[in-house]
Amino acid sequence: MTSLHPDEPYLAFWRERHLSTLTTLRPDGTPHVVPVGVTYDPATALARVITDAATAKAAHIRASGSAGARVALCQVDGRRWATLEGTAHVVTDPARVADAVHRYAERYGRVPRENPTRVVLEITVDRMLGHA
Repeated sequence: MTSLHPDEPYLAFWRERHLSTLTTLRPDGTPHVVPVGVTYDPATALARVITDAATAKAAHIRASGSAGARVALCQVDGRRWATLEGTAHVVTDPARVADAVHRYAERYGRVPRENPTRVVLEITVDRMLGHA
């Protein structure tokens, strides 16, 4: 599957409760891979990851400037796997952060703890790979 118009099993896989990995690039070009919770909205082709503003992943994305940073999100469950690739930006707008928290709570079945320095990493997805 490499289309931006995935089939229903692929989309359903992104609604199930799975942790993912987020890959960003350090300033020296080496990959930084960390576990994250992610939500994907196929209507807008936007993936969201909530995190603290001080994390390395947020710093790597901010370091790319206004153009954003290329990232990959991947989840796997047995033979099923899915990757979303795109351009990420760090967003601090309170309404967009709150929306991301709400989406996270829906997918993962729990509201994350309060965090006054929370941001949302918004990834505009332009490539999808996988087999669900």
